[in-house]
Amino acid sequence: MSRVAAVVFDCDGVLTDNGSSWQNIHRRFGTDTNDGGAHKRTLEKFLDGKITEEEFVEHDIRLWRSVQSEIHKDDIIRCYSGIGLIDGARDVIEELKRRGVYVAIVSSGVDLFVGAIANMLKVDDWAANGFEWDEDGYLIKGLPTRVYSHNKGIMVEKLARINSFETGEMISVGDSGTDLSMKVGESSFIGFNPARSRALEEFKNAGVPIVEAKDLRKIWPYIFDGEEFPTTD
Repeated sequence: MSRVAAVVFDCDGVLTDNGSSWQNIHRRFGTDTNDGGAHKRTLEKFLDGKITEEEFVEHDIRLWRSVQSEIHKDDIIRCYSGIGLIDGARDVIEELKRRGVYVAIVSSGVDLFVGAIANMLKVDDWAANGFEWDEDGYLIKGLPTRVYSHNKGIMVEKLARINSFETGEMISVGDSGTDLSMKVGESSFIGFNPARSRALEEFKNAGVPIVEAKDLRKIWPYIFDGEEFPTTD
């Protein structure tokens, strides 16, 4: 690749050291393990494309409300307390921006979390999914889907169109098999920190570069043709 105009990152597990911003909510409410396996089965259906994004979100909300009927925005924000950036995330974003590369986040995660990370890292643009709240800040329902997990390429193509990027100048970075949908046109994709064995297998089948180390600086040679991440010595 002769020129890199834009790098588009997933958020959960790529820029941040958490598996899923949705799963973080389940852990707080205890609905990830104490439901007789219902959530895990529903997750597998979703990953297989057997239920829609909206159906999956409404299923999640029902589980949370079975534990706490009234859920405030602050309850969701507290779910992300203590979650840090993945090693090297800040360094990579800062160096990309220093080189004039456009940096965006396209995540099917929770907007309250993804937006905070986007602001922290000062990326150029971001998109994520979220909830509708009443005037007092209590959860009503999930918002219409902005980022489709199985078709994140819609947002990548939108970024290319708005900013007049050639897709061949774009690279996407993700940790799950569904993130492969970010690879549009002539763009490239890097599989980073595979979320589960299923993701690793899908990356291998797709023939994309894979970085299993939880250090975002390790993707650098795949962005800039074998160049190691610059040291600060």
